[in-house]
Amino acid sequence: MSGELSAVTTIEAGRISRPVPVKVWDVFVRVSHWLLVILFASAWYSGGIWDAPHLAAGYGVVAVAVARVVWGFIGPENARFSSFVHGPRVTVRYIAGMLHMRAPRYVGHNPAGAAMVIALLVTIAVICASGVMMTTDAFWGVKWVDNLHAASSTFALILVGLHIGGVIFASIEHGENLVRSMITGLKRGP
Repeated sequence: MSGELSAVTTIEAGRISRPVPVKVWDVFVRVSHWLLVILFASAWYSGGIWDAPHLAAGYGVVAVAVARVVWGFIGPENARFSSFVHGPRVTVRYIAGMLHMRAPRYVGHNPAGAAMVIALLVTIAVICASGVMMTTDAFWGVKWVDNLHAASSTFALILVGLHIGGVIFASIEHGENLVRSMITGLKRGP
């Protein structure tokens, strides 16, 4: 295998050898991911019901999302956008391969996952901007701002569903638990 570790278990001299796990997701990426999950779910659930918790969760989302974007430029390699964001051609090719169960395995974000990160961050930015606008005198009660906030929140739920589906699909396709890796930070080595 030209120096690469085998993706499957091999038997060498009577011992089972497995690829060595590698650290992929740093603590900040993992904590910010799960904080966004909790805060977004809290904001979505409390929207239109509980103003104070909704605002608190919303501002929490703003803080975590801004910190994650900054980390995307200054964090370690696997956290940096420059190391995992690909152009549309690469992403479409990857998704086509994925649909045929022939997508290459990436240790970090794959091109579809990278596109999802960007789509979610942009959608969260729209939700947060419209939400903050709704708290100002200039936009209080303005229908298009309220509609934008609601529509972008619904779109985020659709993206979250696609993200979860993609994680499940990629976990099955490549035989690894991606949810566990987002908790431990470890993935099977290349």
